[in-house]
Amino acid sequence: MTIRDVAAAANVSVGTASKALNGQGRLRPETRRRVTEAAQRLGFAPNVLAQGLLGGRTYTVGLLTTDSFGRFSIPVMLGAEDALGAGQISVFMCDTRDDPDREQRYLDRLISRRVDGLIVTGRRIEPRPAVDVGRRFPVVYAMTQPLEGDDPAILPDDEGGGATAAQHLLDIGRRRIGHITGPERFLAARKRATGLSHRLTDAGVPFALADVLYGEWSERWGREAARILLDTSPDTDAVFCGSDQIARGVGDGLRALGRRIPDDVALAGFDNWAPMALGADPPLTTVDVCLEQIGRLAGQHLLAAIGGETVRGLRTVPARLVVRESTRAGGHSGSG
Repeated sequence: MTIRDVAAAANVSVGTASKALNGQGRLRPETRRRVTEAAQRLGFAPNVLAQGLLGGRTYTVGLLTTDSFGRFSIPVMLGAEDALGAGQISVFMCDTRDDPDREQRYLDRLISRRVDGLIVTGRRIEPRPAVDVGRRFPVVYAMTQPLEGDDPAILPDDEGGGATAAQHLLDIGRRRIGHITGPERFLAARKRATGLSHRLTDAGVPFALADVLYGEWSERWGREAARILLDTSPDTDAVFCGSDQIARGVGDGLRALGRRIPDDVALAGFDNWAPMALGADPPLTTVDVCLEQIGRLAGQHLLAAIGGETVRGLRTVPARLVVRESTRAGGHSGSG
């Protein structure tokens, strides 16, 4: 069915039928009702894209990511799509692979497609060069932030997540706690370590940032670091890891050294990455940074900006602890 069919059925001009269905123009209520009833009777659905173009909207947004693996960008995109309205706004996902030239080509394409807005995401929270699209459409950052400007950015609370993990380990009676994490150059690794350190210090448990074992985001590093930690601190009764992948390796290393999890050493990770956390033996207690919520907030901010609201500044999303068998409280016999 077309608008012409509706106009003929209602005995009005095409222009009048269009105005009636779009709520425009000065028409008599009877005329509007007659057109609406004809459209319903014929099963006519207005072309949303055409309506959008008339109003300066395409009902499409871009999602620019540096996360080729999709570990972070896909949950962010799912959350953004929820906020943008399932099926109402299309999302074009563009993987830049950390290549500035590739990124610029994607930006040019998104501009040519006249997207209504852009979400920029990645796998690191480090500030990155701001995306330059002039005043063509609003930009929101998720899981990253711009080096300059005050475009809205939604970040996980890495420091709060580290503090939450520390409090959980304290609550189950652990007092000799080690921390094994990724490269020190990563802002997220430093923030998680800081959160842990501050909470332990506030509780009177000895821990210094110099005690943190920085390394790689890998299981291999986790296995190696477990040996290093127990060589220097054999009375360790809990280990908090900066990622679930590291924690899987630490678990292997602890078992190889004759330590039982969680009876001898409680183990906690970070990210709540299901393949790692649920596949660990025993299943891993971990901190969830709520990636879909980050994406959902980014989508809400973008919608607000598209609608003309002024949206600026940084916002963090609280992390949440997911408790599983690797920190089960009942297995520990002593807490000094």
